[in-house]
Amino acid sequence: MIASLRGAVIDLGPDGAVIEVGGLGLAVQCTPATTANLRRGEEATVHTSLVVREDSLTLYGFADADERTVFEVLRTVTGVGPRLAQGMLAALRPDALRQIVAAEDVAALTQVPGIGKKGAQRLVLELKDKLGSPATGGARGTAGAALSGASSAGWQPQVHAALVGLGWSGRDADAALGAVADEFGDRAAETDVAVLLRSALQSMSRAVAGR
Repeated sequence: MIASLRGAVIDLGPDGAVIEVGGLGLAVQCTPATTANLRRGEEATVHTSLVVREDSLTLYGFADADERTVFEVLRTVTGVGPRLAQGMLAALRPDALRQIVAAEDVAALTQVPGIGKKGAQRLVLELKDKLGSPATGGARGTAGAALSGASSAGWQPQVHAALVGLGWSGRDADAALGAVADEFGDRAAETDVAVLLRSALQSMSRAVAGR
């Protein structure tokens, strides 16, 4: 397993980065929390998880080891692939997810795009004894408290990464960002990412229906 990479960032995109290691440029699919802290031309360390399939080897990158660990635990849940797992981490911080699971807050999980009621119930059931206890105390098991805001990394890369993580193309995600920006304007910076994601998905559904 490739657990981490350290090298110069030679390219950055909304859903990942290319990091040069030993003369090789390795493409890494990153969460917004990771890309927000990377700078082109600077050296960086990224925690990674390698997903091996018959036709591909894909590196997923994370800001810290805890985020990577949660990603790998999420992938053990029935029906959760790497894209959905990374999409969840684009909307939920690791400790927020722990709090939600501990509280069995199915309603909060269903606010994450791509997760229905049955999927949320399955997540709570299968994750209950796997994620451990949250590092921070307090009753923060509600979606409003747990979902990442649109502040530090900016809402656009967070929403884009979540959409790509849920299986949409980068081009479709770009178009959805434009629709969300038109709808929310300056209010987008103060709006929960989950709300913006729902708006983006709704715009995508309308676009597909109109084709």
